[in-house]
Amino acid sequence: MSQRKSGSSRATGSVTLDDVAKLVGVSPITVSRALNYPDKVAPKTLEKINQAIARTGYVPNLLAGGLASKKSRLIAAIVPSMANSVYAETVRIFSETLRESGYQVLLGESGHHDSREESLVSAVLSRRPDGIYLTGINHSLTCRRLLLSANVPVVETWDLTPTPLDIVIGFSHQKIGAAVAEYLLEKNYRRIAIVSGDDHRATLRKEAFLSRLEQAGVRADVALVTPPTNFRLGREGMADLLDRGFRDGVVFCSSDTLAQGAMAEVQSRGLRVPKDIALMGFGDQPYAEYMYPALSTVKFDRKMIGLRAAEALLARINEEPVGQDVVDVGFSIVERETT
Repeated sequence: MSQRKSGSSRATGSVTLDDVAKLVGVSPITVSRALNYPDKVAPKTLEKINQAIARTGYVPNLLAGGLASKKSRLIAAIVPSMANSVYAETVRIFSETLRESGYQVLLGESGHHDSREESLVSAVLSRRPDGIYLTGINHSLTCRRLLLSANVPVVETWDLTPTPLDIVIGFSHQKIGAAVAEYLLEKNYRRIAIVSGDDHRATLRKEAFLSRLEQAGVRADVALVTPPTNFRLGREGMADLLDRGFRDGVVFCSSDTLAQGAMAEVQSRGLRVPKDIALMGFGDQPYAEYMYPALSTVKFDRKMIGLRAAEALLARINEEPVGQDVVDVGFSIVERETT
């Protein structure tokens, strides 16, 4: 029986960069350049190298290359839930933009819990990411200490604060809550309710919404649901309001998904939207304008948040000027048939 030399790639069963180089007939440094700077390699050579990589199943050791350049080429992104397509679209644009610059995104779900976010941040920092994307500005004290001591570029999103950890890109939930209340008051609604998740950002919108109504002498009915918000919870929240006698008014839902469920509950009881119950959502999901009737909602640029977050992290990583540390992407109220 033949013996293989210890330390060879075949002894461990793994394919090395040298194996790919020998197969193509080029130097290892050319293969390395093709992986890290493909635009600097002749197209025909690059094609042969890519074919060899596909044929051999070679997996580049990005960590080893990263250690040499003090870069891991990894970005960590932490979101409350990927079940909510609002976050998914932002992360998709964020990931695509970074991938074009040679970075991969490591995704984690915090589930709206500070303790889970803290655990995720601790775990990803051990993998030496080049940057971190966070959803929101509320973090545990331990989490903030970890991030500040790690000296890693951080972008916080979906909220605003004058004192970000590093960079923040988002919009004011308090302003949205007040603006929606103002809009409904201007529409002459006087019986008003809200179906809201009890997560931090939805609570900010709810409190500002209720405060503006109170200033106008209007007391709103409230139905709270536990995030992540979904169609079922929208029906349950609306059912709670209807069972308590809510009629002939408007309901502000803290997500379009809740509003979709609320509409189904209203219609299942033979009531009409908007004549008996008017509805307002939040998020302007792709389906909102195609609901029947079309859903009035709050719109903000999810793609812009992802793009600006990626660009800001890349600028920090490359030690280039970022511009503003606080970026407000704004919002707008979209009036459709449900109001």
